[in-house]
Amino acid sequence: METGTPTAMVTVPAGQVTLSDRRTRRSWPVELAPYRLAAVPVTRALYEEVTGERPGTARGDRLPVEGVSWQDAVRFCNTLSLRAGLTPPYRLRPGGEDVEWDASADGYRLPTEAEWEHACRAGTTGARYGPLDEIAWHRGNSGERIHDAGGRRPNAWGLYDMLGNVWEWCWDVYDPEVYGAYRVLRGGGWFDEHWSCRASVRRRSHPSLRIDDVGFRLARTA
Repeated sequence: METGTPTAMVTVPAGQVTLSDRRTRRSWPVELAPYRLAAVPVTRALYEEVTGERPGTARGDRLPVEGVSWQDAVRFCNTLSLRAGLTPPYRLRPGGEDVEWDASADGYRLPTEAEWEHACRAGTTGARYGPLDEIAWHRGNSGERIHDAGGRRPNAWGLYDMLGNVWEWCWDVYDPEVYGAYRVLRGGGWFDEHWSCRASVRRRSHPSLRIDDVGFRLARTA
């Protein structure tokens, strides 16, 4: 685990993951080099420290930040990178939807969809990396509210809340031919039924929208 950073990061090993889309019945394999992923989603305390803002309605420093758009998340990554003396990965153009990713940059970024699923699975092949009530806050056990990050059992690679609590923005466009600029969300949230809290489930949202069960997690290129 990486130390001395604003949020502890886990080195995720190289591997292959097969992504799938239930709507189109399409699947595609992705090869991945090693990378780093935050052990927990970005918290409200870290988001406020970096941006001076406290979005969302929930109160508590250790809660995952929510009510942040995809555009908010990429701006946060650039700002945190600069603060840490790293190269920001994103070039933003006016309007916010047209964002270029410099894959050679060493700064903080959003995980790709493939990186997210590979990390979530942590070498497992089932729908989840453990019994749902032990690893995730979902509609059946959350009391219909968000909970502190890291409160459930982590997966085998030391990653918490990969399922449940908040959905997480990924870098990828969901399906540009059908949904345009909509970006991928993964993981399920505190208000979702059990079937949404699975490693393979994909959701989408417009990059400008702020939703009360959507946050994000930091990645870095190894």
